[in-house]
Amino acid sequence: MLPTLYSDNGDNFIVIAHRGASAYFPENTMPAFRGAVEMGAEMIEIDVMMSSDGVPVVFHDATLADHTNGEGELADYSLDELRELDAGSWFGAEFAGEKIPTLEEVLQFARDRIAVNIEIKTEAVTDQERGGVEEKSLELVRKYGMEDHVLFSSFDYRAIAHIKALEPTMPAALLYNSQTSNKRLPSQLVADYSADAFNCSYKQLNRKRLRDIRLHNIPVFVYTVNQQQRMKKLVKMGVTGIFSDKPDLLRKVAESVNK
Repeated sequence: MLPTLYSDNGDNFIVIAHRGASAYFPENTMPAFRGAVEMGAEMIEIDVMMSSDGVPVVFHDATLADHTNGEGELADYSLDELRELDAGSWFGAEFAGEKIPTLEEVLQFARDRIAVNIEIKTEAVTDQERGGVEEKSLELVRKYGMEDHVLFSSFDYRAIAHIKALEPTMPAALLYNSQTSNKRLPSQLVADYSADAFNCSYKQLNRKRLRDIRLHNIPVFVYTVNQQQRMKKLVKMGVTGIFSDKPDLLRKVAESVNK
């Protein structure tokens, strides 16, 4: 089961804006998500971490230094402390003062507008099924009525197991993790974790995995593709969707291939 798109052109291919339209805006910020919608993306991909006071926030790195004016680990900051940081200046002066958004803010924006791939970051995952980032994220998805428009994913297979235990009908994708996978094929992994899709890098989509995916009719999403020729090749191969920092370019390529 895959999420329903709010805007689907019927070509059986999903244009996913990686951390929003992150080639043009600071990643994982509201301008990047608004830009993705304006560029015709069908889904946004966001990364979810937890503040020290247990609020799901949208940010990729475990540490703050590269993409804010903060220092140290994100998990050591409360939401109020995170909200004081500048998450835009690193990208360009015109984005000075941009804030780290909460998951709730992003879902508020996305509702009735664009589907969301929520990637649960490994740093936020624990062995506990209840009370953690997965359950809190699920509660917010339910609050905004987006159960049919969200795809959860994680490199940490515990997160997928937790999501499926808490909400068996919630679409979830395994992000291929070579260490955890122990040489299992996509079909074995998807079966072992009751996942609905398989996500991997274009380098990991080798012939053996592609054959297995096709044989078992598994939806496959490929990250992070910004080069036109590579986009074209993957769309022709019949992948389900591609994550790109340039959703505008990906949309044009997909339209030209699928004419």
